[in-house]
Amino acid sequence: MTHEQTSLFGNDEPDTHKGEVAVDAISVLLPAPLPGPLSYALPTGVALPPLGTLVRVNMHGRKLVGAVWDDEESGTKPNKHKLKMVEEILDVPPVTESLRKFITWVAAYTLSPPGMVLRMCLSAPDIGKACRMQNLVVSAGAVPDGVKLTSARQSVLDVAADGEARSVKAMAESAGVSDAVVRGLVKLNALITLQKPVDSNYKEPDTDGRAPKLSDEQADAAKVIADAVWQGGAAPILLDGVTGSGKTEVYFEGLVEALKQPGTQVLVLVPEISLTSQWLERFEARFGVKPVVWHSVLGQAERRRAWHAVAEGSARVVVGARSALFLPFAKLSLIVVDEEHDAGFKQEDGVMYHARDMAVVRGHIGGCPVVLASATPSLESLVNAEGGRYTHLKLRERHGGAMLPDMHAIDMRKHPPASGDWLSPVLAAQIDKALADGEQTILFLNRRGYAPLTLCRTCGHRIDCPNCSAWLVEHRYRRALQCHHCGFEAPKPNACPECDNEDTLVACGPGVERLAEEAIKRFPDARLAVMTSDTMTSPDKLAAMIANIEAGKVDIIIGTQIVTKGYHFPALTVVGVVDADLGLRGGDLRAGERTYQQLMQVAGRAGRADRAGRVYLQSFEPEHPVVQALLAGDGHAFMAQEADMRARHNMPPFGKLVALILSSPDVEALGRAGRALAVNAPTIDGVQVFGPAPAPITRIRGDYRYRMLLHAPKTVKVQGLVRDWLARAGRLKGIKLKVDVDPYSFM
Repeated sequence: MTHEQTSLFGNDEPDTHKGEVAVDAISVLLPAPLPGPLSYALPTGVALPPLGTLVRVNMHGRKLVGAVWDDEESGTKPNKHKLKMVEEILDVPPVTESLRKFITWVAAYTLSPPGMVLRMCLSAPDIGKACRMQNLVVSAGAVPDGVKLTSARQSVLDVAADGEARSVKAMAESAGVSDAVVRGLVKLNALITLQKPVDSNYKEPDTDGRAPKLSDEQADAAKVIADAVWQGGAAPILLDGVTGSGKTEVYFEGLVEALKQPGTQVLVLVPEISLTSQWLERFEARFGVKPVVWHSVLGQAERRRAWHAVAEGSARVVVGARSALFLPFAKLSLIVVDEEHDAGFKQEDGVMYHARDMAVVRGHIGGCPVVLASATPSLESLVNAEGGRYTHLKLRERHGGAMLPDMHAIDMRKHPPASGDWLSPVLAAQIDKALADGEQTILFLNRRGYAPLTLCRTCGHRIDCPNCSAWLVEHRYRRALQCHHCGFEAPKPNACPECDNEDTLVACGPGVERLAEEAIKRFPDARLAVMTSDTMTSPDKLAAMIANIEAGKVDIIIGTQIVTKGYHFPALTVVGVVDADLGLRGGDLRAGERTYQQLMQVAGRAGRADRAGRVYLQSFEPEHPVVQALLAGDGHAFMAQEADMRARHNMPPFGKLVALILSSPDVEALGRAGRALAVNAPTIDGVQVFGPAPAPITRIRGDYRYRMLLHAPKTVKVQGLVRDWLARAGRLKGIKLKVDVDPYSFM
């Protein structure tokens, strides 16, 4: 399809204020923070476009693409003769009824303007713009009489004989001649020029490709998923399988079933698209093509191509980060949320939503199954499965006979490292053994940089961020101090900024760079790699690193949470968790659950092939329930304890939370706004409101921050409650207010 616009007026736009043109009015939802659609005019003779049609309109001098929306959303009937005209009707597929319902639902649930949800659905450049075309040349068949065939011309005709259309440059390069020879044959009508879109169609996946042999346990789970796809309809499925159990191959069978029907589409959501190189290779090996990839760092041209292919239905399988959930699929028949427990699915800015939960909603509205896959399912999903709302599939065996790794705790009170070091003698000995046996080791520390704090030994000054209430983290590889909240960066000073004494600044605490420094000294012959978001700055760099590890070119991998994401390294046998207590600190209600999931995931990298794996957890509190659950391998008992604790306090998923985050550069205005909200807070039985109180990170990017938290029983409809609350408080002048329904961050 060539994406062209239907111009309603040519170059002359009528003045609707004169009342000389009879018009019809339509409602248009725009990708802007407005409470609802706006009304625009159509001239007589132009048929009313169907709901969902994309149109281009003018709003305050800006040309915006919006969607024709339901009249009921636009409020009072407008004066048609005082409306701006719709400027263009775009020749692209309309927003489907299913997606319109999803937009409305998400907006209502998250208390966001519906236009801001629509904006996520239209996140591609130049929507509706005509496809870019390219000039190609192809053989005309018989050579016209009188054409003198030189050896160069004959070479071109020999290349063109296969009937394939090529650019002039490509034809010339294939024939080993200059561009002028090819152009000369075009003038002589021996070659024909034609135009084709620059953006080629994505290739169709081959569902008859080589399928692996599944175990009985895997085959049973795969059949349930495939049957759900075949039957259609909303069907949430929790695929709960230990690390290395082959969950990907199991849900691939659902993809096969979905793709058997012409025009159907599949969406696979992953926490971070940059971490999926092994997944992409596995997909290509199974289906013979690469899937369509969607993420924030796609180039503009590829982003536009992917968006149109999704809307037209030619993109059969899309893998992407959370934003891919809002793509305008033509016929979505299966959604998979891989690593469904991962906090990366929570959007913390703009429209604040959780992609796992919204995926289930989109599947319900669109009538398609949703598979939630994880080795460490979230408590929310487990509770839904146990309550019968989700089908619960369990995989308890590693694929190919591999065994789960042995788990060990290292009590750092009994086996402390040497002064200035971070690896206990016990863990160091295991690394030595792995090196001697030609095996690989992961050292996991979820802390970027060299050290989280730089302190003056003389006056005690701590170097902090000028914009945030946070310390600057030393990044020794870059020779800089950086704020991990606002990105502020400065060189590390030679003298203390407070007392001016030189050579008194010391690094406090370890980051992965400091751990790498110790590992280099302790294991000088080992080949070492550091994997963090600071070093793996692109998907290509990460893919190259994974290839090196797979090829046995790395002995010790030191990394943050980036190393926990489902990798399969056959020679990796030892995992060392440098600080198993790190995630347990703070007041996050999910701290225990999140730490268990993260440590179990990184532990799952060990012993995935024919070599036994072993995991060592360095802890100053090995008696903690999280550490004990990891040692016992009894995650379900631990999650049952978590569920019991939350149920007793009506905490999610047994109760509801809504966070209000207020921010302003003016701390006095912030206080006034907080008091206005507190005075007007709901006073309903069972509903509690906490705050306002300074946020744990009180200042970010120059703005002071207060937080309030509403806690309600599960039966309370919190959206209406909060909406009325904000209406009573009135306009909060000079205040940025974010409402987070189901918050995951409390910072």
